Amino acid sequence: MTAHQFRTRVYYEDTDLAGIVYYANYLKFIERARTEWVASLGVDQMALKAREGVVFAVRRVEADFLRPARFGDELVVETTLQSLGGARIGLEQVVTRGGERVFVAVVTLVCLTEDGHAARVPAEVRGKLAGPLH
Repeated sequence: MTAHQFRTRVYYEDTDLAGIVYYANYLKFIERARTEWVASLGVDQMALKAREGVVFAVRRVEADFLRPARFGDELVVETTLQSLGGARIGLEQVVTRGGERVFVAVVTLVCLTEDGHAARVPAEVRGKLAGPLH
C-alpha cells in the first residue's frame, strides 16, 4: 500500500513553553493529512454530505509520541489505509522528521448520518479508498 504524504512545518503557535510541539497539535497535523488524502482520492466531503447525507468522524485514536518535534521542523505525515469495513475505515498515520518517526497514530473513522447514526461507506467512496489496497 502506498502512503499519502502531507508536508507541514512546525510554527511557533504549535509549540509549548519548552519549544516542542504541544501534544494535541499532532492530532491537528494528522487531521489535515487525512483531509488531503481523501481529497487526493477525488472524494469531495462537502458534496458527499450534501448528496448522501453522510460524514466521517474519528471513533478512536491510539497515539504514540516517540520524539519531540520543535519549532521550525519540517514534518511529513504519511497516511496509509489499513482496513475498510462496512462503516469503518482503519488508518495508520506516521509523522516523520528527516525520516525519523516522531509520532504514530492508529485511527478508526466511522461513517455517520447527519443525526449521528452509523452508515455504510458509500460504494463510490469505497471504490476510491479500496484502490490502494489492490
